[in-house]
Amino acid sequence: MNATIRPEKVESTEADPNLAAVSEVEAGIRDFVRNDVAYLRRPPTLTPDAATLEPSTEATVNNVNSLIQRVAGTSLTEIENLIGELESLRDLLHAEGQRVQREISGYAQLSQAAMKSTRMIADNVTQWKRAADGLRNS
Repeated sequence: MNATIRPEKVESTEADPNLAAVSEVEAGIRDFVRNDVAYLRRPPTLTPDAATLEPSTEATVNNVNSLIQRVAGTSLTEIENLIGELESLRDLLHAEGQRVQREISGYAQLSQAAMKSTRMIADNVTQWKRAADGLRNS
């Protein structure tokens, strides 16, 4: 298995005496390959006898078809169940998203009310402090 690859250089000025023989062998190989695989390109011809399947072949085909239908049926059922579960999860997430938005809105309103109350208390304390300082100084 020690194959070495030697680059071959062909000079255009030098005529190879074996060139004609090499070309002839290559043409023969091409023809052989074309003839060997030509049957793959031709459409199959069916004779009336070949058009009908043998009973054992037909039974095998029917068994394979039923197996494929069972596997596909099971897969389709599982996919439909999965789709149903995903739709219910989507609905749940949508409902939870709306609930969270309502809660955040409620907390924002509560926070604003608390800030207003805190400002009012701070303002009243400041006024009382000024009034107390005014009474002390008088």
